Amino acid sequence: MSLVQNVRMDFQPIERPADAFQQSVSAEELQAVCHRVFGAGGRVVSAVEMGLGMYNSTYRVTVENQARPVIVRFAPEPDRQFGSEREFMRNEYATVPYLTAIAPLMPKVIAADWSHELVGRDYLVQTLLDGVPAPEGLRRHPRPTWTAFFRQLGEITRTVHSVRGRAFGPVAGPAYETWSGAVIGTLRDIAADLDAVALDAADLRKAEAIAAEHHAVLDEITEPRLLTGDLWTVNVMVAEDADEPTVTGVFDLDRTSWGDPAADWPIRMAAAKQDERVAFWETYGERDLSPSAAWRARLYEILHLGAVRLEHHRLADTSAIAGTYDAVAALLPRLA
Repeated sequence: MSLVQNVRMDFQPIERPADAFQQSVSAEELQAVCHRVFGAGGRVVSAVEMGLGMYNSTYRVTVENQARPVIVRFAPEPDRQFGSEREFMRNEYATVPYLTAIAPLMPKVIAADWSHELVGRDYLVQTLLDGVPAPEGLRRHPRPTWTAFFRQLGEITRTVHSVRGRAFGPVAGPAYETWSGAVIGTLRDIAADLDAVALDAADLRKAEAIAAEHHAVLDEITEPRLLTGDLWTVNVMVAEDADEPTVTGVFDLDRTSWGDPAADWPIRMAAAKQDERVAFWETYGERDLSPSAAWRARLYEILHLGAVRLEHHRLADTSAIAGTYDAVAALLPRLA
């Protein structure tokens, strides 16, 4: 991280290669945004780019006329976004009214701007959450105490999943009348993105065909529920000095959608290992282990693997990309 002195601010962007997916904004652009949002007195004193996320460009910004630092997040430029991930920030903003049940844990939106008048990217200005990122905070506690964290995560997930919707698919759209339509549409979009970056999508298309053939199993899900999309440790804050890991905030819920709760990312992650995370189920509740639910879970895993493959491509992680093909190949015969 290099220190740049510009427009009378301490500006600390993260240095990345020119072809990296994430790209910083300029100090002048950041100052223009804060002047628009906070008025003539909104001079930026310092701005530090935060490197936790792998999609948006996020800054912790100290503004002269604000009592606390704020968070300013910039979406990738539109032509850098995959079709299956388009306008995630707008999807996150559209979800805010449905997350009131966990509002005390969420950052407040100070301003949102999709106009591209100042920067050719969508941006959000939000309040700063208390605490430290959970990956860092958990390491400060003995592993046996991590069960407290996962119980809280299970309760938060259950609360979000209790919110009912009217259609399936991303909160900001497109909307689907059936759950099978949403799943098939997502698989199709991911396959198209893989094509666009010259990665083989044949396995995703086979999964799409199987989903269409067995759509009735998917359409046993008739009530859309709110899915967090990406809730896990990297998107959670914990208290700095509590006796045990205590959740103080959750953020970056930009992959939210309406669908089957069993398809949500925290369900996948909670089931991935038999370690402290099994405490998640103590507050979330028991999983449906029926044959139909097990079939759907295998299809959801393929869908997740497709999205993960795109993320590994963004990070130029060739070996991890190969691993997704092996994992999907092992699952496909179990869907036939």
